[in-house]
Amino acid sequence: MEERTTLNRLAERKSDSRVIIDKFYSVQFSLNDMGPTYLFKLRDFPVNGLSILVKEDSSVLKELKVGDILDMEYNTPGLTDSSKLIKTQVSSKNCHDRFTGHSLIGLSIIDY
Repeated sequence: MEERTTLNRLAERKSDSRVIIDKFYSVQFSLNDMGPTYLFKLRDFPVNGLSILVKEDSSVLKELKVGDILDMEYNTPGLTDSSKLIKTQVSSKNCHDRFTGHSLIGLSIIDY
């Protein structure tokens, strides 16, 4: 029973990732009111789902923690200025073999 619930949650997360990736191209956020705004291209990796790729020497990588909840601005592709503020949780933080010198930050949508 618990295994089925876990599989259902993973399938739901994957479905949410696909909806977000189909609609939005990038995400931007600040870690605090006075800090810089960071902008990243959204990615959808098979294992992690919705993610951003961050350089290992970036200050944002050092400050982001798994479990952090941020209001992130999701931007549509193209020249339109449409974006949507979405409450998002940092779900994972892993080094990525394919992209040397970068880490993959998993994102989980809390409120869409």
